[in-house]
Amino acid sequence: MRKESESTPERTVHTSVEAVTHDFLSHADRLCPGLVEGLYLTGSVALGDFRPGRSDIDYVAVSGRRPSEADVAALERAHAATRARHRRPYFDGVHVTWSDLAGSSADCAGAAGTHMGRFRTGGGFEVNPVTWAVLAKHAVPVRGPVPGEFDVAVDGAALRDWTRGNLDGYWRGWRIAHGKALSARGVWALGGWAVAWGVLGVTRLHYTLATGDITSKGGAGHYALRTFGADRHPVIHEALRLHGSVADSAAPHGTTVRLRNPFARRRAALDYMAMVIDDALADR
Repeated sequence: MRKESESTPERTVHTSVEAVTHDFLSHADRLCPGLVEGLYLTGSVALGDFRPGRSDIDYVAVSGRRPSEADVAALERAHAATRARHRRPYFDGVHVTWSDLAGSSADCAGAAGTHMGRFRTGGGFEVNPVTWAVLAKHAVPVRGPVPGEFDVAVDGAALRDWTRGNLDGYWRGWRIAHGKALSARGVWALGGWAVAWGVLGVTRLHYTLATGDITSKGGAGHYALRTFGADRHPVIHEALRLHGSVADSAAPHGTTVRLRNPFARRRAALDYMAMVIDDALADR
């Protein structure tokens, strides 16, 4: 992928990522010329954990001015045209200004963006201190100056507060809901996606509170194996395997740890999540 700035070495991304971002910029430039001055990839692409066929494409698009109603309508059409050609992976993110990035993410509640490929206004989950932190340090530039050459407000205290709130709110609630064995969510938690999402999701936030940095789901699995006792390793290996990190899920002696019973796997995942949440929130 070519960048408009050549001050840093070019970074390679998957062809599916190139295709989606190229088409989006083509549509945006045609429908609202000059509005999208910067486009940055965050999420799994930025963190080196993009899994073709599994991962979404996360972005931050940046403008020099606040989009008008006509601009927002044009952006919606650009995203619709992109999605018509690329149903998956989802192209999810947020549209902000350079001045937004220089301030708190909490002040961008009304930003337009996309979630699961659907355009919306009024902000969303992607507008948070984690996105700002990834953008400042890890983002892959598609258009615009490279990270470090524009201002991004990274507030360590805000990142910690947001992370704690996400663990204590969303993730505690998620674990309780999926721990009800006879509920629809409890049954769904017998599947592999839920196990990987839950185990690696809470571990990423534990990592952030412990280090002040951001890691991918795969990176969180490595961190968990270094941080938690061997009794937790089977479910961590299983989460890595289910996430698609097959090479990373090999046990020390060359075998692959498998929790074959879905009921035992669900229990191990929920128990692990409870432990990680409590440990992350203790004295941090």
